This record gives sequence, structure tokens and C-alpha cells, in this order.
Amino acid sequence: MITTLITEAPICATALADSLKSDTAGAIVTFSGDVRNNYGDRTVLSLTYEIHPSAKVALEDIVNRISLMHNILGVSAAHRYGDIPIGESAFVVVVTAKHRGPAFAACQEIVEAVKEELPIWKHQVFDDGTDEWVNSA
Repeated sequence: MITTLITEAPICATALADSLKSDTAGAIVTFSGDVRNNYGDRTVLSLTYEIHPSAKVALEDIVNRISLMHNILGVSAAHRYGDIPIGESAFVVVVTAKHRGPAFAACQEIVEAVKEELPIWKHQVFDDGTDEWVNSA
């Protein structure tokens, strides 16, 4: 089972993992990219993600492409956009497989591909009054 989601709503990594549980899965690997209060040596006050209308299709393509390369049972990937408070998840990937090797490999490859390919941009505001746009997540 493969599911993808681009949403303004909070993402719950536990709920995504629970949706993929099965008696055949010996491994469940979860990655949660959470909004932190720092970037380098600067303090982040707020963070907003802006998406391109093609983001949903791009996420589906990435997840499907990488899933085919590994012996996995399921993947759920969700990326949030809009204003996201410090400490909340911005991007979550859950992969299930019979064994840990394929689950870890697929999860890492999906995360790296999303960082490179997903048309989403991060706007950070810092406590010194400056701000910055970062291309891609």
C-alpha cells in the first residue's frame, strides 16, 4: 500500500505508521522532519512552506519510483505546507518491509529524493529581523 499527502493539517507520524502495520511487516521505519528553532547559528522564529500545484503528483512519482526499487510492503509519505509551528512535523515518511534493510534504504532514498525534487520552498524568519527562502524542503 502506498499513500501520499500534501496538506496544511498537522501530520501524525504514529497514525501513518499505524495505517501500514501488518502481520507480514517485520520492519517499520519512520522519518519525521520536524521544524526546529534554529538554522545554523541563527534562531528561527517562524517557518512557512509554499508549494507548487504539482507537488502532490511529484511526491507520488518519487514514492512510487523508489518503492519499485526495494522489496517493501508499504509507504506513507506526507508533506505539510503553510505556517508550521516550531516542534511540529513538516515531512513524514513511513516504510514497512519484511526486513529492516529494504525499509531503511527506501526511507532514506525517499527523504533524499524529496529534498532534491519536490517543488516546495521554505521561508524562515529569524530573531535578528532577517528572513530567508530555501529552495526545496
